[in-house]
Amino acid sequence: MKSLHIEVTLSAFLCTSFMLSTSLATDRRNAIVLKAESFKHYVDTFNENDEELYVQHIPNEKAWEFVGANIPLFKCPDKDFERTYYFRWWTYRKHIKLTPDGFVITEFLPKVPWSRKHNTISCPAGHHFYEGRWLHNPKYLNDYAVFWFRKGGNPRLYSFWAADAMWARYLVTADKQHVTDLLADLINNYKAWEKTRLEPDGLFWQIDDRDGMEVSIGGSGKRATINSYMYGDAVAIAKIAGLSGKGDIAEKYKAKAERVRQLVLDKLWDDKARFFKTLPRKAEKLVDVRELLGYVPWYFNLPDAGYEEAWKQLMDPKGFYAPFGPTTAEQRHPRFSISYKGHQCQWNGPSWPFATTQTLMALANLLNNYKQNTISKSDYFATLKIYTKSHYLKREDGRVVPWIDENLNPYTGDWIARTRLKTWKDGTWDPRKGGRERGKDYNHSSYCDLIISGLVGLRPRPDDIVEVNPLVGADTWDWFCLDNVLYHSRIITILWDKTGKKYNRGKGLRVFANGKEIARSDVLDRLTGKYH
Repeated sequence: MKSLHIEVTLSAFLCTSFMLSTSLATDRRNAIVLKAESFKHYVDTFNENDEELYVQHIPNEKAWEFVGANIPLFKCPDKDFERTYYFRWWTYRKHIKLTPDGFVITEFLPKVPWSRKHNTISCPAGHHFYEGRWLHNPKYLNDYAVFWFRKGGNPRLYSFWAADAMWARYLVTADKQHVTDLLADLINNYKAWEKTRLEPDGLFWQIDDRDGMEVSIGGSGKRATINSYMYGDAVAIAKIAGLSGKGDIAEKYKAKAERVRQLVLDKLWDDKARFFKTLPRKAEKLVDVRELLGYVPWYFNLPDAGYEEAWKQLMDPKGFYAPFGPTTAEQRHPRFSISYKGHQCQWNGPSWPFATTQTLMALANLLNNYKQNTISKSDYFATLKIYTKSHYLKREDGRVVPWIDENLNPYTGDWIARTRLKTWKDGTWDPRKGGRERGKDYNHSSYCDLIISGLVGLRPRPDDIVEVNPLVGADTWDWFCLDNVLYHSRIITILWDKTGKKYNRGKGLRVFANGKEIARSDVLDRLTGKYH
């Protein structure tokens, strides 16, 4: 009877916790244009087509209750974009896990042996925070942030841009108390990275596998990834310290950031190849391959002006462009490979949503923060459309369903690891061993944040200015709307109506805060408004 009592009590606690989490969000909802119920059919269809193998805090039967209460609403003329947007929120919800240490966000749904406490993995955690920062209920990521530093998380098992992710979330929530409370933890984390990964020349090194990029052509060493992450973290720590009134710490970390930034420009830029590359630890010469990770510096706005020529490779079929790309290594390289042998997770050519996310975020920063003529908004849209197109699987019965998994064949869209794991004879696919559909609903990337902050263009910032710079061309879509965005404790609505007949609120781009118009433009371009 005692065990039954414990089970019932836990069940009641979980139910109460879920009800509280959704009601907190529901109380804030104030969409002015879109109606949440009009998107419920997406969730109903996802549930209907789903084989729910691994259930965590919010089961499918509660999916709409969560989604309808917590997310910004998005509507556009392209149903692939719209469907994928709601699909990715639906899958993100699956990874919210309630533990004795509070909520965490997982990468895999089944337990995998390379994870740590509560099946957490630090590798995609930066993406988890960028994506989840738009949820109305803050508790999920508040708990998750504390977990990494105080509840047994292992933030340095893999590379993780922790401080930058916390700051990025602050720019949306404006929760000063939460982010400043983490300052000492973030500083200690940075110092620990310095102790274990800082070379005498001032650059950081990392094993490619610990970057989550195993079997890469460039291999281990002083990589553009880890050094950009450490630059981004130093910048973020300086900003959080400034927010805390600790000017001495802010200046110290500004100096650290500038030192790493200059070293990346001086030592990791290949002037002949016009690209950021890896420098092996014991070598003086950069590797001979361009890899997609060379765009990561722009994820943190690290480069000066003058390095934009690297972006020519993104749309070059001999570079990274592919029908289901971008590829993780340039296709002209002799070691480029799309292999169905050896390790099932290779980064020597296949397309990875993790890297695609970083690249699109970096490109959005380039288009917003740099003056250049190398690459355009239309290229951002085309790349995001390719990424959107990859979110599908053709089942054995012929049905085509929305899908996110591990790595893609960039030419066919086949989910490589899934295809290979199904054929293994060692029991890997055995559900009793936790291996069946290991990569299904894989939470190793983001998508919704790319729609919100990139395509629609809500650019988070720390002041009371709402900045919007859509990366969709005026001749691409005649209309779109992003509504119910909880931003700085206000509900933001952004709509574009080329003719004025879709929403009957006039022609052009409109921005509202709590239902009050704060900015308008007749053209689809950057604009700002101030909320009150």
